[in-house]
Amino acid sequence: MASGPYIFPNLAKLNFFSATNILGANVANFKMLLLTNVFAPNDATNEVLADLANELANGNGYVTGGVALTGVVLSQSGGTVKFTSAPAVWTAAGGSIPAWRYAYVYYNGTLNAKVNPLVGHFLGDNTPADIPATTNGNTLTVTQNAAGILAAT
Repeated sequence: MASGPYIFPNLAKLNFFSATNILGANVANFKMLLLTNVFAPNDATNEVLADLANELANGNGYVTGGVALTGVVLSQSGGTVKFTSAPAVWTAAGGSIPAWRYAYVYYNGTLNAKVNPLVGHFLGDNTPADIPATTNGNTLTVTQNAAGILAAT
């Protein structure tokens, strides 16, 4: 199953180019979290983490607030700027990590008075369908699109 492309909420796009300077922020503070199919993204108004609902429950290897992204890099080559990271990884322990539909990347912290501003989101399966539960002892790996989280030419 192929994941959908990253979608950038309108206000997140504004934050890329404003004094928020989200792409120039501390790379150690970017996180990815997972939401259920009950959530309906509103790309006209979602701007910060508090605008989201229906995150997976804490437990069984999933921690509320998501996992810190590693290998976060903002690079430029041949006129293309890319914002990338290593895959996000969770390991189910003590039970299954529940099924999920949306993955969100956000900045964990405050930038220009924006608390936990969103970067973007994507469907785990662009059908759209839920990504099935990850059973106890197995690893859930969410690999970024080959183009990165964000690529601009």
